[in-house]
Amino acid sequence: MSNILIVDDELSYRQLLSLVFEGDGHTLRSAVNGREALNLLQSEPADLVISDVKMPDMDGIEMLRAVRETQPDLGVILMTAFASVETAREAFKLGADDFIQKPFDVEELKLIVRKTLEKQDLIHENRAFKRAQRERGSIKNIVGNSEKMHAIFQMIETVAEVQSTVLITGESGTGKELVARAIHDLSPRAEKPFISINCGAFTETLLESELFGYIKGSFTGANTNRKGLFEAAHKGTIFLDEIGEMSPAMQVKLLRVLQERKVRPVGAHDEMPIDARVIAATNRDLKQMSVEGTFREDLFYRISVIPIHLPPLRDRSEDISELVQHFIG
Repeated sequence: MSNILIVDDELSYRQLLSLVFEGDGHTLRSAVNGREALNLLQSEPADLVISDVKMPDMDGIEMLRAVRETQPDLGVILMTAFASVETAREAFKLGADDFIQKPFDVEELKLIVRKTLEKQDLIHENRAFKRAQRERGSIKNIVGNSEKMHAIFQMIETVAEVQSTVLITGESGTGKELVARAIHDLSPRAEKPFISINCGAFTETLLESELFGYIKGSFTGANTNRKGLFEAAHKGTIFLDEIGEMSPAMQVKLLRVLQERKVRPVGAHDEMPIDARVIAATNRDLKQMSVEGTFREDLFYRISVIPIHLPPLRDRSEDISELVQHFIG
């Protein structure tokens, strides 16, 4: 059975819906407005939300908008005694699964709930299937059966579920980009772009243009507007390889992007919001560099919210035979 959250400022409706759906075996929780509902959803997820529209503090439309920012697939059914074409249009535009007018027929609502939950089951099954496919593909590319590599695999799966920045460290050839790609492929952002750039392969000026883009006429040769990699990675992941090679000036600009979640293309006056998960990698000791003053300490802490260190092959000799088999086919 499912976990259902009832949101209504009228006690009578909360009691009615609890009675109806608990009788069908579902687990019920309730909230008196959208704000309380969001707090409950943060503490414990739900399979379905049934919410009134007109409520004090935060109404159902505002709640739906907030829910869709973090839980795009959560089932949401809205109900109201003050139905209008505009309200219904706004609800469906924001992703409501259904919209019902009060007073409602209980059997009709039960049918809507059943269909919505069935749709949620299909979404979850489809996601699990795609996740299994991605896991077989991405994790399979990282060769190793040692205890240390199993710990890395477990870390990848855990980190993929959150949105924090990740810093992958390790010597050249340890597979830092493979790990970054696996994190992306197992994450909710998997269907969106994975953009990779080697920060050490560009001059400071070129790196700024690559990351943030530029507008026509901003410098000689800028004959058209060009989208930056942060914008290209919207809703996906950007992988900043060899971030330790970034100049001090670029470190300042990157720090501001991570703090503000906005970029300003070269030559532009206005900033644009970005939504890209940042995974960085380096073969250098950024902590020591921050002590020496060659890498910003505040940027180091900003990018290393979740650190992952990849051990060199000499520290996991039990993986050598498997690697040999992998490369000889």
